[in-house]
Amino acid sequence: MRVQIASPWDHPHIAALPFSDRLTDWQLPDMHGVLGLHRHVVRLIELDNASYVIKELPDDLVRREYRLLRELAVHGLPTAEVVAAVTEKAEQVDGMLVTRHLDYSIPYRTLLAGRGLTIPYLGERVLDALVGLLVRLHLAGFFWGDCSLSNTLFRRDAGALTAYVIDMETGEQHDRLSPGQRNLDLQMATENVAGGLLDLQVGDRLKADIDPWEVAMEIEGRYHALWSELTDAQEFSPGETYKIDQRLQRLHDLGFDVEEMDIVDDVAGGRLRYIPRVVEHGFHSERLKNLTGLEATENQSRRLLDDIRSFGTELHAERQAKIESGRPIGHGGAAVRTLPENVVAVRWLDDRFEPLMARVPRHMFDKLEAAELYHQLLEHRWFLSEKAGADISLDEALPSYLTDVLDDAPNEVNLTLESTASPATFDSHE
Repeated sequence: MRVQIASPWDHPHIAALPFSDRLTDWQLPDMHGVLGLHRHVVRLIELDNASYVIKELPDDLVRREYRLLRELAVHGLPTAEVVAAVTEKAEQVDGMLVTRHLDYSIPYRTLLAGRGLTIPYLGERVLDALVGLLVRLHLAGFFWGDCSLSNTLFRRDAGALTAYVIDMETGEQHDRLSPGQRNLDLQMATENVAGGLLDLQVGDRLKADIDPWEVAMEIEGRYHALWSELTDAQEFSPGETYKIDQRLQRLHDLGFDVEEMDIVDDVAGGRLRYIPRVVEHGFHSERLKNLTGLEATENQSRRLLDDIRSFGTELHAERQAKIESGRPIGHGGAAVRTLPENVVAVRWLDDRFEPLMARVPRHMFDKLEAAELYHQLLEHRWFLSEKAGADISLDEALPSYLTDVLDDAPNEVNLTLESTASPATFDSHE
């Protein structure tokens, strides 16, 4: 038997698991079933405050998926963290793949049921998240081969969702995908999504106003629109260079940065043509991490960066007012200098974000991660201010957010966990 462990220092207890036995024979106190349909035997194991998903499958698929999931992570793509690959067991016995459970992830079955999640319903965002993930994979040269709702997990992202790859058994990596490869992946995605939604509908687990075929047929149009925005060349006249800035801003709003821009001068026609070379999604999350050290998803990062800028404006006004109050009447003077963004970010972290998070009871972080909780607090403060017709501070808004919104919300840290570990509920294979 061969056991490969990625980052063993981060997962010290993995090597002690009984990998030589079949997964169905394991008898561990903190082992659970995993919600959903699975082609293979799947278990969730809790070890030392961490959760791991263990899947049993043939050695060749273990090796492929272990390699591809690691390569996805190297490219910065949203995926489950691969932990270990177990191969070369006894003849006719499958190997195992171990991944870190994606905390705060929400299965599509929960999202699309329209019940069980109180803050807020995000089922309509599933398609955007899935299409965005497929485009990101294709830009990086990854052919998924089995894009489906079952092979994807979703996490809240400041009013939207971010999709994560959790299964790459049929995946392939290339330098660049051809249009034919992309279209094949897109066709399979459409068919798989329709099948997944129809399965939920038959089981009366799909929100009543969702039409499986109508939703699935939207995938292709949304995919091509996003792909076009990210990759298409665009023409402009010499006096329309502002269009470059507009395009760059749209790309930044989508979370993509631009590594370089090719500008071609068509002398005969008097037109210029520019082609963006986009780099990986994560423009705002990388900026937030550089400024504060916080790790968050893209929309969460954009929202927190907006709050940092707002905090900087308030800070500047307070500093200016202090100077003005200390001057004799009739004496002017230079305005107070604007603080650098990194200084404002540190002050925001120390004076606003951390103090507010410290007031949230520890058990409530099982419901939402800190960045999403802060985003929802900003939303709650806005609603309270609208109702009161006056500005409400975050300090004032926090108590009612905790009692009126968060207190009754479900724990989302591990929604994929089955409520019981009965052997009868362990395995539902496709």
